[in-house]
Amino acid sequence: MNWVRWRHRLEYLAFRAVECIVLMLSPARGRELAEALAFVLHRVLPHRLTRYDIAQENLRQALGPLVSEEVLDETIRRMWVHLFRVIIEVIQLPRKVRSENCLNYVEYGSGRKACWRAFNSGRPVILVSGHFGNWEVANTAFGLFGYPMGVVARDLDNPYLQAWFKRFREHTGHRLFSKGGASSQMLPQLAQRGHVALLCDQDAGPRGLFVDFFGKPASTFKSIALVALEYRALICVGGAIRLPDNFQRNNSIGPAWSTFQLICEEVIDPETIDSDDPVGEITRRYTAALERLIRRAPEQYFWVHRRWKSIPQQRSAARKAA
Repeated sequence: MNWVRWRHRLEYLAFRAVECIVLMLSPARGRELAEALAFVLHRVLPHRLTRYDIAQENLRQALGPLVSEEVLDETIRRMWVHLFRVIIEVIQLPRKVRSENCLNYVEYGSGRKACWRAFNSGRPVILVSGHFGNWEVANTAFGLFGYPMGVVARDLDNPYLQAWFKRFREHTGHRLFSKGGASSQMLPQLAQRGHVALLCDQDAGPRGLFVDFFGKPASTFKSIALVALEYRALICVGGAIRLPDNFQRNNSIGPAWSTFQLICEEVIDPETIDSDDPVGEITRRYTAALERLIRRAPEQYFWVHRRWKSIPQQRSAARKAA
C-alpha cells in the first residue's frame, strides 16, 4: 500500500515537472515538441506498443478500402501530433484562455444558432462529443460563455492527478462527475434543468445498442437516449476543431495560441422523434452526427480505441457455431 502511494506521488511529481516546462513553451515550440514526440511514437517505438495496427484497421473502416497505405500512415502520424498538442494545450489552457480573451482563440462554426437556442430553451441539455478535436477546449469555452455543466469523466487511478484534473475541469464553473457513479449526480442535474457534457465514442460492451458507425455496427451507449427521453433533454452533438496555425504576433493579445472552431453538428430534440423505437433512433442520430463531425478532420480523432471491439450477439453466435 505504501509503495502504491509513493508511486502515485512520484508520478505526480514527474507530471508537475513536465507541467512547468510546458508552461514555458511558446505556441510554435509546443507544436515542435508535439511533432518530435509523435515521431518517436510513430517511427521509433515498435508498432505493437503504439496500437498502430488498431488505428490502421479503424481508419481503413472509416476512410474506405481504397485508401492508400501512405494516407493511412500519414493520418496516424498527424493523429499523434494532434494528441500531444492536446496534452500541451490542456496544461496551458487555464493561463492562456480566460473570459476576456476567449474569442481570440475560439470561434463559432456551423450550428451556432441551434446550439444557442438549445442552451437558452429552459430545458436541460446533454452536450455529446467524442475524443475528437480538443474536447477540453470545448468544455472550457462553454464554462467561460456562462453555461456551467456537469462534466462526466472517468476517475484516474492516481488520486493526485485526479485532483489536478478536477481543479482544471472545474476552473470555469463546471462540476466534475465521476463516470463510475455519474447517474447519481447527472440525473438530479438534468431534473433541475441543468446541463451535462460527456464523451460517447467508447465501446459499450456486448449489452450496448449496435448502430452503424462508419458503416459498421458499433456497440453504443443507449443511456443517453433513455435519459434524454425521460428528462426532455436536448442533445447537442459537437466539438472544438483545431484550425490551421497562425503564430504571428498580435499586439492586442501577445503571441497567438492555438485556435479552434466550435461546431454544433446537430441538435436532437427527443420530443420530435417519430419512431417505434425512439431510443434506437436517437442513438443512431447522435452517432451519425459524431461520424460527420469526425469526417471534417479525421486526423483529430483518437483512432487507437477499439471502437468495434464488441460484435452483435447474432454474429457472435454464428462464429461460435462455425
